[in-house]
Amino acid sequence: MSDMTETTPGWLSSDDLEMARAHMPILYVEAVPVRVDDSGEVTSVGLLLRIGPDGTVSRTLVSGRVLHHERVRDALLRHLEKDLGPVALPRVPASLQPFTVAEYFPTQGITPFHDPRQHAVSLAYIVPVTGDCRPRQDALDLVWFSPQEAVSRAVQSEMPGGHGVLLKQALAHAGCVI
Repeated sequence: MSDMTETTPGWLSSDDLEMARAHMPILYVEAVPVRVDDSGEVTSVGLLLRIGPDGTVSRTLVSGRVLHHERVRDALLRHLEKDLGPVALPRVPASLQPFTVAEYFPTQGITPFHDPRQHAVSLAYIVPVTGDCRPRQDALDLVWFSPQEAVSRAVQSEMPGGHGVLLKQALAHAGCVI
């Protein structure tokens, strides 16, 4: 009798994902892509431009689920490549200590982070990239902003679900005085 159990990482079907989201938190990774100068100071922040299912345009960070049986490092690299392209040359830190853990809730107001689909826990990282970034998948563009521009009211207003708060936390963690 052969074992028909699937043991490789993979995607849940839409129905299975919906069921999982309704019953338990889902683990995500998020990355704030940055360019740094020779002294390691952040000179610019990359924000993805996306169109949501409802047609709204927003700026977001690199983000995605960690698959079953996938290491956090591998998930982070997979999402960086998916969103920034194969030659972005991200420098994922040797220690995978996130700068923060963001908890997204379907109910607004519990934390600054909101996702109407689910309760999600996200490990957030600042990742320097040195290569040529060309957005792929559902991102329309990647725009580089100075840290000051990234926290401006205009840019922050385009970042739904608390991503603006997460970006400010990342820049504060990186020592950017804004």
